Amino acid sequence: MKIYAYAASGFTGRLVSVEVDIRRGIPGLDIVGLPDNAVRESRDRVRVALKRSGFNFPTDRILVNLSPAGLKKEGASYDLPIAVGILWATEQVQCSGIPAVLCAGELLLDGTVCPVSGILPAAAAAMADGINRFIVPERNIEEAKTLPNGKTLGIAHLSDLPSLLEDGWNSTKRRDESDDSDSHYPELSDLRGQPVLRRALETAAAGRHHLLIFGPPGSGKTMAARASASLLPNLESDTSLEVSRIWSQAGRLSAESGLVRRPPFREPHHSATMEGLIGGGYGRHPGEVSLAHGGILFLDEAPEFGQKALQSLREPLELGRIEMARAGRNWWYPADFQLQMAMNPCPCGNLGREDASCLCSISEMSRYWRRLGGALLDRVDIRVPVSVINPEKLLEPAGEDSKTVRLRVVAARVSQKERYADSSWSFNADIPPGKINHHVTLDEASTKYFLEAIRKLGLSSRAAHGVLRVSRTLADLDGRAKVEISDVLEALQHRRYGDRDIFWATL
Repeated sequence: MKIYAYAASGFTGRLVSVEVDIRRGIPGLDIVGLPDNAVRESRDRVRVALKRSGFNFPTDRILVNLSPAGLKKEGASYDLPIAVGILWATEQVQCSGIPAVLCAGELLLDGTVCPVSGILPAAAAAMADGINRFIVPERNIEEAKTLPNGKTLGIAHLSDLPSLLEDGWNSTKRRDESDDSDSHYPELSDLRGQPVLRRALETAAAGRHHLLIFGPPGSGKTMAARASASLLPNLESDTSLEVSRIWSQAGRLSAESGLVRRPPFREPHHSATMEGLIGGGYGRHPGEVSLAHGGILFLDEAPEFGQKALQSLREPLELGRIEMARAGRNWWYPADFQLQMAMNPCPCGNLGREDASCLCSISEMSRYWRRLGGALLDRVDIRVPVSVINPEKLLEPAGEDSKTVRLRVVAARVSQKERYADSSWSFNADIPPGKINHHVTLDEASTKYFLEAIRKLGLSSRAAHGVLRVSRTLADLDGRAKVEISDVLEALQHRRYGDRDIFWATL
């Protein structure tokens, strides 16, 4: 029986063959194959754990080879495969008819098997190589069970291994529970006195357009962005598996949980570094852009983020993935997310307030907005100015709730899925420039208004394409196959702020 471990290296990772050789010589345990300190220290953990679990530790010379040798092995998840390899080599456990098995787990000195991160991507990598047998910590068994056709043993203590292997391998059903709970998100009905903002949130959710909300403090920007998460439908099965793999790799998938069914909503603090946003650093962990895959990445007080960090978002926004190279190593993670940003209209935040005066100069406001960068801002199709709501409007009856609006969003997404069934994209926001004219056809009047507005607003070609994409989404929300002039005008209204007249948007 061949024993495999897993080395995390981006989204895919690598399987590691664990080979054990026992020969006569000075007693000792050597581990080769570029192990880090945590793997080298497993020599002592495995030795003590085997003895305290009732097994005999060989008094001969033991060599453990982790192949491929040129791949660095990191973390404590190699404890269990090394222990199983030694028990198999010394014939203290038997399991006939099993050609290969994947093992992962950390050992305590008393033999307890502790949960580790990355079980789901490890199992997925093993399945891709034709290995469908897994031995994982008991608290990680639900992760492994999310994959179809896998056979998993959940082990809580090393002494349980012989009995578990004798009982046989039972096929485990895939855990695929749906969680529709949005109780931790604000309700859209709580957003009162902001009809334009509500419409923008619905449009952005339906077509997966990037969104910018700007206005003075207290105008509801953050609450609106958080409420938008409740408008998104559940993840499709393929995306759900991808998101779960990323969260498992990052150690954020809670124990005894299955697939992530709800779209993620990530809200990093503005002090986050570039590595925190795009990933990397020690261990090459996924960043916020990957943790937001399939969902929303919300940047509150966006200009306060570092300029390098903000500009690093441009590539994943275009490619839907993040590719990194560090010290001669290359890896990647999916990063297909919807970007939402919120910010004040000026450094002091008083621009547009009736009860306060803005003392910021034009140059100060220009520097403040330039922190976003023109290249990043140009990729945002919907920009919405908001103002402080009068107290009387807060007492008005509540509008449509999130569930009602989500039904329209789902219907619009179904239309897009049917329209782009034979394409490499699924949302209006992702229509390639060369295909826009095929899916967005304007009549003579709409074309006239569109061209005149583009000239007067001085929009770039990317901005003009963004207007057409939003127009297509507005038509889908109304259930229309053709884009009308009202759709073009509304899309232009959402786009007009942010290029030349941004400082007067809320006056």
